[in-house]
Amino acid sequence: MRIERIAEDKRRFLPLLLIADPDEGMIGRYLDRGDLFALYDSGELKSVCVVTAESETVCELKNLATEETARNRGYATALIRHVLDVYRDRFSVMQVGTGDFPKTLRFYEQCGFVFSHRVAGFFTDHYPEPVFEEGVLLTDMVYLKQAL
Repeated sequence: MRIERIAEDKRRFLPLLLIADPDEGMIGRYLDRGDLFALYDSGELKSVCVVTAESETVCELKNLATEETARNRGYATALIRHVLDVYRDRFSVMQVGTGDFPKTLRFYEQCGFVFSHRVAGFFTDHYPEPVFEEGVLLTDMVYLKQAL
């Protein structure tokens, strides 16, 4: 397994990024200003994430996506551990915003994140089309955080 920071031609990863964030316009708002990381196993792309600086002390995991056939094999967890290590000396907190979906929230909690706050109506107010996760309509953005 190897993880690379991608500096050029980040949009080539758009098909995978759209799994975690279904709006290309939203991805465009953070992709260029963020750091893109790609995890490969046996030379094949398995998972990606984008991390942005939100302030001098806070960075945010904006997008974390794993190929459907590669899920539940620890790739996303390995990618999170990697970015936590990368940003530990530069920021004091990493946050992540996600839909209010129990399975996803449990995943981030298992990775050491704790509830921070909720933005009511985020998905209905900021996305042109309804956003679903496993058939469930997302409305609120739930933020979790982890001290670095």
